[in-house]
Amino acid sequence: MAQSLFRPTVTIHEANSYPFWRRPVALLVLLAIAQPLSFAVWAAVLQNFVIERAGFDGSDWGWLQSVREIPGFLAFGVIIVILVMREQILALISLLMLGGAVALTAHFPTFGGLILTTTISSIGFHYFETVNQSLQLQWIAKDRAPQVLGWLVAVGSGASLIAYGVIVATWKALELSYEAVFLTAGLLTVLIALACFIIYPQFEAPHPQRKEFVLRRRYWLYYALQFMSGARRQIFIVFAAFMMVEKFGFEVHEVTGLFLINFLANMIFAPLMGRVVGKMGERFSLVFEYIGLVLVFLAYGGVYYFGWGVLIAASLYVLDHLFFALALALKTYFQKIADPSDIAPTAAVSFTINHIAAVFLPAALGYLWIQSPGAVFFLAACMAMVSLGLAFLIPRHPEPGFETIFSKPPLAAAAE
Repeated sequence: MAQSLFRPTVTIHEANSYPFWRRPVALLVLLAIAQPLSFAVWAAVLQNFVIERAGFDGSDWGWLQSVREIPGFLAFGVIIVILVMREQILALISLLMLGGAVALTAHFPTFGGLILTTTISSIGFHYFETVNQSLQLQWIAKDRAPQVLGWLVAVGSGASLIAYGVIVATWKALELSYEAVFLTAGLLTVLIALACFIIYPQFEAPHPQRKEFVLRRRYWLYYALQFMSGARRQIFIVFAAFMMVEKFGFEVHEVTGLFLINFLANMIFAPLMGRVVGKMGERFSLVFEYIGLVLVFLAYGGVYYFGWGVLIAASLYVLDHLFFALALALKTYFQKIADPSDIAPTAAVSFTINHIAAVFLPAALGYLWIQSPGAVFFLAACMAMVSLGLAFLIPRHPEPGFETIFSKPPLAAAAE
């Protein structure tokens, strides 16, 4: 057992002899719980907070979301950080930043104050997401990845479900304040991160990671899917919940209740989706997801143009969130085609690619939202159609050297 600067270092193979609660997968479970406790609560409550306390309109909201995505665009900086810090330690420090900033959010109810706390929490969120994805793909075997990733989504959804359930049940009954909600959610994330640092050794993945910028031509389809996913997802994250508050007048406990339904659905269906990806493959799963998203975004537009009611809008929101859970197929697609030593640097690069559109899209669409909210969702439907076309380029059984349908299958290449 080697020693690192912070904690003992053990290999994944050695860790398999540990009690289950001290193995790498148990740490991934705790990480899956810690992040949504603060981020998901922040996302559920923030719409009401910025409207009621800071007087935001659609343009202010769009600018705040654009600023929030800048750290995601700069996620390639993770490559520099892991030169001096292990990914596992970086994940825990990122959680401390996320939780600490969320805890203080309600104390800065101005545009400038929210820009500050949002930037700090966003650095923590995006750097955590980058290294967490990398650790998942390094620590989980390929044949088990779809199922385990599905369970991790379910675990995170369960943590959010409990947090949201508490808000829904107590927001009016106990007259909770924004200060209490943000502080409690942020501190829970901080406490779990500190516990993970104390309990777990440093796990050494079987394949050392390249600590340099990696951009490979053979990963081009993965990069393209990541870019379109980031652009499309921003419209959902930024404007779908905002619509429920602005158009239908949802209060905090109602928005949180909608989120609660989302995560309950994810708890039930995410493991099943993992099985679908494992059995049917990434191409089928992503094609199914993108067809569903095209229909959902078109229906969102119908809420504005045809005056459909709140029940239809809320149902679409739940369906939208559920389809996004199939995005785990994009992770397993990359795991199958990647050089194992490329996982960490490519996770950083792909996060940057995913956030290229996210930096300018919310602010730009904030102005379009003021003129025509339905047009924003029709644009998202077009983006989902582009993603659908790209998904058809994934082979039924992708692997290194056979990343797209235009590549020659390994057996055919060997025959030549």
